[in-house]
Amino acid sequence: MRKYWPVALFALIVVILDQSTKAIAIANLTPGVETHFLGSLLSWFLIFNNSAAFSLGYGQTWIFTLIGIGALVALGWYLRRVKQTSWMILAGLLAGGILGNLVDRIFRSPGFGRGLVVDFIQIPFNFPIFNLADSAIVCVAVTVVIRVMLGHKVK
Repeated sequence: MRKYWPVALFALIVVILDQSTKAIAIANLTPGVETHFLGSLLSWFLIFNNSAAFSLGYGQTWIFTLIGIGALVALGWYLRRVKQTSWMILAGLLAGGILGNLVDRIFRSPGFGRGLVVDFIQIPFNFPIFNLADSAIVCVAVTVVIRVMLGHKVK
């Protein structure tokens, strides 16, 4: 179990940062009101999301709860074969992103497995509003694709 410390550490960091920034957003932002932060490059726009990215599966939060749990189980199963610390760090960041949104879906209203995910980061180009957990998941996905395209084996 000692070899998995990078996974646990980076997952914990992502979950703490994600949930902390969501708490700050809820405490300081008005839902549906845009607050410019870096001009038109970055804004805060608090919403409570009951779907996945790009509004896929609107109102089907419980399905995304099950998918998140399944993804964590699959990641845990796959980790048995991973030995390199760099891949473990990526796995930790991914697990943290999944857990960050799962915490919302499990513990926020309207109830267990149907909770609304807090999103508050808005960038231009009509891009969906997102949070730090989403960012971690996307950054890991992009990094894994680049590494695999460069011929790095997952080991």
